[in-house]
Amino acid sequence: MLLKPEQRQKLDQTDDKLFYSFPRFVTHVDKNFIQQLTDLYRQRLQPQTRIFDMMSSWVSHLPEEMEFAHVEGHGLNAEELARNPRLDHYFIQDLNANPKLPLPDRDFDAVLNCVSVQYLQYPEAVFSEIHRILKPGGVAIISFSNRMFFQKAIQAWLDGSEATRIALVKSYFQSHPGFTTPEIIARPTEVPNFLQWLGMEGGDPFYAAIAYRRQ
Repeated sequence: MLLKPEQRQKLDQTDDKLFYSFPRFVTHVDKNFIQQLTDLYRQRLQPQTRIFDMMSSWVSHLPEEMEFAHVEGHGLNAEELARNPRLDHYFIQDLNANPKLPLPDRDFDAVLNCVSVQYLQYPEAVFSEIHRILKPGGVAIISFSNRMFFQKAIQAWLDGSEATRIALVKSYFQSHPGFTTPEIIARPTEVPNFLQWLGMEGGDPFYAAIAYRRQ
């Protein structure tokens, strides 16, 4: 499914580099989400492999006990990336202005994207690049919740429900025939009715789409 031009629009059309010009040393999801993501990485990643952490920040949520051959970082704020202790190297690039990654073909065992997929205006091009840089059999793990910078999320994401956002991310993988059928992990937050009546909200829902580069 290709996005329509109006679905790629954002409420804030100013340069993304301006929005991310100052660091945000916060986690954008709760501890339960982070624990689930770290557990997923522990299950799906292998030690001493090459990892690309796309649209990263000052934390990568990788398991502390796992050592990797190389972790390449990417983002829009150099201060955040410089503080990330798991990154061996990083670069700055606005993927909405230029989705072409300055990385070799078939160079990474895994590509990770944590709670940032909603900001991609040209996800088809970016997922094509993810496929290009993955080794055959390499894994891409795209995790997301219901939190976001609303002014920078694309309209297709803003207009959607949590269910349609899952379908949207699946369609990004399906836009390239070189990926396996994406596996979806969906753990919406369930709050008992009596707590809802008291105005209480649950924790962040956890969603992940996982696909592999075909041989």
